Amino acid sequence: MIVRLIHNNPSTKLNQPGLKCLYEIIRSKSTVKPVLVVHGGAEYIPDTHKKVKLDGVKQAACQGYRVLTETGCVLDAVEAAICVLENNEVFNAGRGAVLNLDGKVEMDALINEGRTFSSGSVTLARSIAHPISLARMVMENTPHAIIGGEGVEDFITKMAVPRVPDDYLITEDSKRALEKFKKLSSSNKGPKLVEFEEPASGDTVGCVAVDMTGHVASGASTGGLTGKYRGRIGDSPIPGCGGYSDDEIGAIAVTGHGELILQYNFSHRVLSLMKQGKSAQDAATAACDHMAKRMKKTIMVGAITVSNKGEVGIFFSTKHMPWAYQVCDELHYGINQGEDICEKIG
Repeated sequence: MIVRLIHNNPSTKLNQPGLKCLYEIIRSKSTVKPVLVVHGGAEYIPDTHKKVKLDGVKQAACQGYRVLTETGCVLDAVEAAICVLENNEVFNAGRGAVLNLDGKVEMDALINEGRTFSSGSVTLARSIAHPISLARMVMENTPHAIIGGEGVEDFITKMAVPRVPDDYLITEDSKRALEKFKKLSSSNKGPKLVEFEEPASGDTVGCVAVDMTGHVASGASTGGLTGKYRGRIGDSPIPGCGGYSDDEIGAIAVTGHGELILQYNFSHRVLSLMKQGKSAQDAATAACDHMAKRMKKTIMVGAITVSNKGEVGIFFSTKHMPWAYQVCDELHYGINQGEDICEKIG
C-alpha cells in the first residue's frame, strides 16, 4: 500500500504519523538502502580550497539524506541537498555562480524523477538564490519541462520567488575568474573551454538519490561557464544530458564541458550502458572513453550515479571532483582520484 502510494505520486511526503510508521516497517524489510550522492563540480582545485569544498559536499549529502529518511521523498531530498550547495559561495551554483562575458549571472537548473520521467528545468535565471527550487516549480506547476529567458523572469514573479541582489550572487572569486578568462582569450570569437587553475572555475553541482523502493531522482544547478556568451545554455538543464532518472535503471548527474556533454547526450548513454548490465562506475567510465574517442578530444567530465538497487558510481576525468554520499550511518567522500574516505555518522 505505502509502496504503491509513493510510486503513484513521486512527491509524496511521509509527514503523517501513520505513513511514517508504515514506511519504517517496509524500509526495515527492503533490500534497497536509501542513498543520496552529491558532487561539487569536476575541475582543478588548489590545496587551499580542498577542505572547504569537501566540507560543503559533506554538509549537502548529510542534509539531503536526512530529508530523504524523514520524508521518504527523493525529490525533496535532491532539492534540499542542492539548496545547500547553492547557498555556499565556493560552488558554481546560486551564490558563487560564475559570470558571463558581460559580468552577469545567468543560472540553469534541472530536477527529474524516474517513475514517470517528470522533469522541470529553468535556464538563464537571474537574481534568485535557488534555481533548483524554481526548476521543481516548473515541473509541478506548469505543463512544460523547460522555461527560460524572459519567460523564466515572468515565472519567477508569478511564483512570488524572492529576489536577491547581484552582490549576493557575485563573489570576488567569480570576478577574478572572469578577468583571467578575458586575459587568456586570444580572440573575440567567443568563449573557449579552459580549465582554470584557480577557484571559481568550477562546474555544475548535482545530486542523485534512491529510496527504499528503488525510486530515483536527479538534480543539477549551475552558473555555466566563466566568460560564456549572454544567453548561453549548456547541458545542465537538458534531461538526458546534464542529468536523467529512470526507475528501471537509476539516476545520474553530470558536470564538465557542457557543450560536449550536450552533443554526446552523456547522461542517457551512461544509463543505457547500465541497463545493458554495466555497473554504475563502469558505465560512466566507458561513456567518457567513447565520447573522447568519437570527438577526438580530451574530455573534462564528471558523473555521479546511483542504480535502482542503491549501487553508487563516482567518475571524473579531471584532477579533482568533490563528492559525498550517505548510506545508513556511513558518510563517504573524496576529492582526488581514487579517494574514498568513510566516516560514521551519529
